[in-house]
Amino acid sequence: MIRSVGGSVLGMMLLLALLFGCEDPRIKSAERAKAHVAALSKAATADVADVRSGMPEGAKRLVKIFATEGGLPDDAAALKKALRLTRGRVQDLRVAKSTFFALVNADGVAMRSNQPVDELSGKSVLKGFPELKTALAGRYIETTGSMNALRGVNTKPDGQWMSAHPVKKDDKVLGLYITGWAWSRYAYRLEFKLRGDVQEALRAADTIENEPLLYVFVLVDGQAYGAGPTPHVSADAVAKLNALSHVKGSEPYVTVLEITGRGYGVAVMKVPALGANVGIAVLRSET
Repeated sequence: MIRSVGGSVLGMMLLLALLFGCEDPRIKSAERAKAHVAALSKAATADVADVRSGMPEGAKRLVKIFATEGGLPDDAAALKKALRLTRGRVQDLRVAKSTFFALVNADGVAMRSNQPVDELSGKSVLKGFPELKTALAGRYIETTGSMNALRGVNTKPDGQWMSAHPVKKDDKVLGLYITGWAWSRYAYRLEFKLRGDVQEALRAADTIENEPLLYVFVLVDGQAYGAGPTPHVSADAVAKLNALSHVKGSEPYVTVLEITGRGYGVAVMKVPALGANVGIAVLRSET
């Protein structure tokens, strides 16, 4: 069973807890989740900044291979090497949290990606990311969409955030240099960071407090994307909150949930750097 409590009711629960000295562990979890989601929002904004800063230099370094007579060479090894060297030589891209990099020709067809199993090559990226037409017209863009070839997990739906920089020579667009992350794998990145931060704080405090149960989700257009092992029931519960519609400005929306008999505190923030309707949700439960 899944039960949720709205923000106003949560405030009343907190007031009653203060008045009568009875503490609902979900309220404690919600307050701590609020701090967690604020920290992750800053981390995500910094992640986007790394990509945004590095892509222009990366695109410049790729002009030579794009300018080959007849377009990008049909040489998988050469293209993969170009991707590897370009990322390795641009500091901001080297530290970027990207889960994929790829080269796209002037027709919008991916020629090569850096994936171990390259399912993207030969496919039009315009189908999953129609806004890339703007990049092919000569402008840098960041967008969201979905392609199975870029998914982070095979067992559930996934989407992606993408950065695309035109590769130009003499003002002519030769193709695109693209990078980004699958939402499921990015949720894992944030969840891994959060767990590490919490573990470090517990060690520093020298406390007997148990490590809490933590889940992180990226919210996009009504969908909640969690890391691969995250239970479906938890993702569904977060999605049903429609939490982004309750977020006011830059303040987190905080509530509590009960999922299959376990209480959670929930905090949600919008992250404009990731997109107009994208946010992060943190679920925390004391153990």
